[in-house]
Amino acid sequence: MRSVAVTPQGDHIRWVELPGQEPSRVYVHGLGATSPAYFTHVAVDPLLAGRRSLLVDLLGHGISDRPTDFDYTLESHADALATVLTHAGAEGAELIAHSMGGSVSIVLAARHPRLVSRLVLIDANLDPVPRTPGSSGSSGIASYSEQEFLAGGWEEVRDRVGPHWWSTMRLAGREALHRSAFHLTRGTTPTMRELLLNLEVPRTFLLPESDGPLPGTDALTESGVSVVGIPDCGHNIMLDNPEAFVKATAAALAPLD
Repeated sequence: MRSVAVTPQGDHIRWVELPGQEPSRVYVHGLGATSPAYFTHVAVDPLLAGRRSLLVDLLGHGISDRPTDFDYTLESHADALATVLTHAGAEGAELIAHSMGGSVSIVLAARHPRLVSRLVLIDANLDPVPRTPGSSGSSGIASYSEQEFLAGGWEEVRDRVGPHWWSTMRLAGREALHRSAFHLTRGTTPTMRELLLNLEVPRTFLLPESDGPLPGTDALTESGVSVVGIPDCGHNIMLDNPEAFVKATAAALAPLD
């Protein structure tokens, strides 16, 4: 395990590092998750193994610190992740990023282009979403005020999301979880989708095949984004169908001609 301070107050992001060849691959989890739990089994698959791999937990999540005075915007998450990659000497990394982690990675690539050479986005949030009370995802968490969430809303969320997601969500700081969800639903300006369209690095977007066409696929494809449907899975593609996930990710990261 490695770590580096990413705030002036000395709060640390931590990551699990697997040795291998450069360029580095950086795995980034989604809201309320942790990268070692979601990605280790695919990072060591023969089709993906052999690269230096950093399984990073974003600030407020997993094995990283949980400061209560950090704003947890997508931009702040991205800048903190940039500090990790710079400290680790992982410039020009290949980012493999799920859900909110994909949104953070898009912002990272836009704000710190020297750090990112490729993006594999796993069902990432590209647009702002309405805050919906009773929803089990970010929109449900963000529908509470922070005061309401800390006072007991988190218990309602715990009961809605179920034991699998809660097994990692419980590790997140409650302020971190609420603020991250709030800013994820708010999105960025320009939006994550607009930022993605204008990036110049190779980009792949994986989504569950059963979700049907990704909105805006034509524009994404025209800008060079490869949109790939994965069968027999839900939102957690790497957990639900790891074999198909590994094949698609390995293809996305194959050497360029």
